[in-house]
Amino acid sequence: MVLGAVGAALAAPMGSTFAQAFPSKPITLIVPWPAGGSTDRHHRVLAEIASKYLGQNIIVENKPGGGGTIGPGAMALTAKPDGYTISQYPMGMLRVPHMQKVQWNPLTDFTFIIGISGYTFGFTVREDSPFKTFNDYIEAARKAPGKIDYGSTGIGTSPHLLMEELSANAKVQLNHIPFKGNADLMQALMGGHVMAQSDASGWDKFVDDGKMRLLLTFGEKRTKRWPQVPTAKDLGYGVVSTSPYGLVGPKGMDPAVVKVLHDAFKKALDDPKHAEVMAQLNQEVWYRSGDDYARWARETYVKDKRLIERLGLAAK
Repeated sequence: MVLGAVGAALAAPMGSTFAQAFPSKPITLIVPWPAGGSTDRHHRVLAEIASKYLGQNIIVENKPGGGGTIGPGAMALTAKPDGYTISQYPMGMLRVPHMQKVQWNPLTDFTFIIGISGYTFGFTVREDSPFKTFNDYIEAARKAPGKIDYGSTGIGTSPHLLMEELSANAKVQLNHIPFKGNADLMQALMGGHVMAQSDASGWDKFVDDGKMRLLLTFGEKRTKRWPQVPTAKDLGYGVVSTSPYGLVGPKGMDPAVVKVLHDAFKKALDDPKHAEVMAQLNQEVWYRSGDDYARWARETYVKDKRLIERLGLAAK
């Protein structure tokens, strides 16, 4: 008992001293998508702003693949819980484990730091596509089941699952082609390798430049930036999705270090420069404290299990 008390007394000052000194070197922020996409654009700006408040650089490291799960998953398995390696945590983290075996637990192997934002999802085609409206695309799928394709950012991601849900509601069979992220997906669409793409708003500049046509968005209401474009809800397909995301670290992080990171990124969320990139991506801030974010993740994990089972995508 005496030894335990002495150990606890020694550990407390050491832990608090470490937190007071944090950060004393650059922090790595894993973005589990290719460089140049909407998530990468957002996190590079966010990292730049937060680094001012932390007094250390935040280095963005792109680790795409697995529908956004490879980067955070690798962090959970290999990174020290010292606050120097953190990651974006996309919705796929709460879905892929229902669809295939993974080496990490999406809830217990992570420390939830802060909820940040949610995507504006849309469905786009090239400007020379024969599909002038989304209903044109669906009608083509009715006439040629399994022959009409679209790309997404990976199996189990929101752009994939919302189209699975929509096609089930519309009673059509589409051909899904997964990619590592929206940067390579957009290249494939522009190169004519896929007919259409379901993705977050990294397509914004292509739409505004007239190189792509935005046929549909998936929010609760129409976007401010493209108010003429109907939602899936408007057209009666019954699918609404924003796919919130935030930042996490490995499990077992010092709560004082988590607070330092949370407070810096919270200030970054409120920064006018961050508001500019949010407007460009047509996204809203989705702030959640670490505790609230973890609670949301637990609830969503259970809810999305039912969705994946209903779509017939659960692991056998």
